[in-house]
Amino acid sequence: MQKSRVAAINITKVKNDQSLALPDLVATEEPLEIRLGFGELENRQEKRIAVIMRTPGNDFELAQGFLVSEGVLNKISEILSIKYCTDRGKIEEEGNVIRVELKSTATFEESKLDRNFYMNSSCGVCGKASIESLESICPFPQSKSTEKLAKNIVFNLPNKLRGQQAVFEHTGGLHAVGLFDLEGNLLQLKEDVGRHNALDKLIGWGLNHEALPFINRVLVLSGRASFELIQKAYMAGIQFIVAIGAPSSLAVETAEKFNICLVGFTKEHSFNIYTNSEYIL
Repeated sequence: MQKSRVAAINITKVKNDQSLALPDLVATEEPLEIRLGFGELENRQEKRIAVIMRTPGNDFELAQGFLVSEGVLNKISEILSIKYCTDRGKIEEEGNVIRVELKSTATFEESKLDRNFYMNSSCGVCGKASIESLESICPFPQSKSTEKLAKNIVFNLPNKLRGQQAVFEHTGGLHAVGLFDLEGNLLQLKEDVGRHNALDKLIGWGLNHEALPFINRVLVLSGRASFELIQKAYMAGIQFIVAIGAPSSLAVETAEKFNICLVGFTKEHSFNIYTNSEYIL
């Protein structure tokens, strides 16, 4: 049975001069360790890749999306198996440790995994390489988009995303990312306490459905647009990003570098275009 994405707690609600004991719901946050198995079948090697603080749910997609955004995976066919396991390697039905087994024919640069990752729900990918290094590891060629996104579509995207955030309705504590087509139709939505985790879950979904790269798709972010989100979007082939919050300076620089149309401060009647304004009609 899948772990719950919400936890019941007791709180004291204070309003003006009154205090009241009430039950409440909060988003679940637990560590997930990702391990990678690779090499010849008779001589498998294991590498511990990352420990990620995440909301349980779509864990396999999270692990797969993380490996895509790190340049380790390109295709679902490179995976031999993916399972929960214990510290001793025993297979489990659920848990906080995942082992992704690559086929013996899958090749990758092990040096990409030499960093030790520890990520929480706010910090993103720490110690990320420079913008220039992304070009060498992105599996999908990226060029100027030949498609355009209509203004009236952009105006409606935040409300469409918010309307589909099931867990947020109960807790108010989750970030969301949504994948839309250019007509504003929601194709997939993922939630997590970490905004970068939600995007990795979405990328993992795309890997499983052989939908990568996300050509002529719009990524909608429930909050701000940081560098690590632009980096992950680039690795998934996305060229349209609409954020409800503000972008960082490095996010703007990265989007400009890789021909991504970056929109921020998106509201029902206004938004800011930070890069590639010609993509918006």
